[in-house]
Amino acid sequence: MIKFLIKIIFVFFLCIPANSEIKRITEGNNNAKIKILIYESLTCSHCANFHKKVYPDLKKEFIETGKVFIEYRSFPLNLAALNAAKIAHCKNNGKAEILHFLFQNFDNWVVGSTVEELNKNLKKLINNQNFNIDLNNCLENKKIEDFVLEERIEGVKKFEINATPTIIINNEKFNKTLTFKNLKKYLEKLI
Repeated sequence: MIKFLIKIIFVFFLCIPANSEIKRITEGNNNAKIKILIYESLTCSHCANFHKKVYPDLKKEFIETGKVFIEYRSFPLNLAALNAAKIAHCKNNGKAEILHFLFQNFDNWVVGSTVEELNKNLKKLINNQNFNIDLNNCLENKKIEDFVLEERIEGVKKFEINATPTIIINNEKFNKTLTFKNLKKYLEKLI
């Protein structure tokens, strides 16, 4: 009887699809005519500024209306940004909730002179929220770390990314100053 139960359990686990693939963080209509990739570092003040000042209007006018599909790509500039990116991907649900939270609270955790201080601030901030993630498992997850670093490497190889934030629209670099006005004008030409 015990051997039979072990076989059933073994077969049961074989039938469960292994979801080892890390999902990219995205928003919007996947079939939208306009696809935006944004390479960013979670310790980049310019990236935080994008999320606070440009993103709300972009979301309202283009993402929520189905005109734009946006994909956030990690481009960590330091170890604290790498750790934050691992946390943003930790639920592996493809949603941007934690990513936006970290950028909205940028001034609360990206303070200090060492990586250890930033990591301590990051942990405190995340632990005070109800994200239902195991922070230590997130930070120690090698698959997520490899995924984040691969996004960075791909950005350098494919688009020659060397600064954050960098916006790629339909596989072309957006080279104007990153304001909503400039972005809107560019996007409207593509619609």
